Order: sequence, then C-alpha cells, then structure tokens
Amino acid sequence: MPQDLPPTGGYEPVQYKRNIPVRGFRPAYYLLAMGAIMTYGFYKYGIGVNEKNELAREKMWSRIYLVPLLQAEEDRDQVRRLWADQKREKELLGSETRVYHSDRFVRPTFAVTPEKETK
Repeated sequence: MPQDLPPTGGYEPVQYKRNIPVRGFRPAYYLLAMGAIMTYGFYKYGIGVNEKNELAREKMWSRIYLVPLLQAEEDRDQVRRLWADQKREKELLGSETRVYHSDRFVRPTFAVTPEKETK
C-alpha cells in the first residue's frame, strides 16, 4: 500500500487566529494618562502641604505675639487678687501681716480645687 504524502506545494495555512478588532487604546496611552493624573495629584498635594505649613507658621507667630498680652492680663488679675487679699486681711486682722521678708511680688503657689470631687 502506498504511503500518503503531502500535496505538492504543501498544505494551506490553518487559520487559528480570530480577526477580532482590538478594544481600547494602546497601553502607552494608558500609561501616559496615568502619569498625567499622578503628576496633577502630586502637584495639588504639594500645594496643600505648603498651605498647611503656612497656616502652622501663622498660628505659631500669632501665639508668639499674643503671649505678652496674655501675660499682662494674668499679671493684672494677680495684682487685683493680691489687693483684695490684703484688704480682706486688713479687715479681719486690723493690720497687714508680712508673709515674706521682701517687697517683691511672689506669685501664689496654691491651686483652686472644686468642692466636690467627681469620679
């Protein structure tokens, strides 16, 4: 029995691919779009960080400028309390007693506490 041989000139190519159109853009376009979006995001983030730093600097300097005013207010309150204590002392004892051995003002070292402790 004779052996089967391929036809002269060979077989026709077998079509194993489907002719489906490519969907979407090329991958390079997606990469460029992603890079553009990320660049814009980093730009806006940088602006936000700069704004936050500027607000923190402004807050710090406003507190620095307010310290003398608050200190003066505290000093006035301390002097008012001292004079009220001296007046009360004079009414109760009839004379001023000297606690310290100098005329220098010493800030009180007691703290006001509530009458009832809440737990």
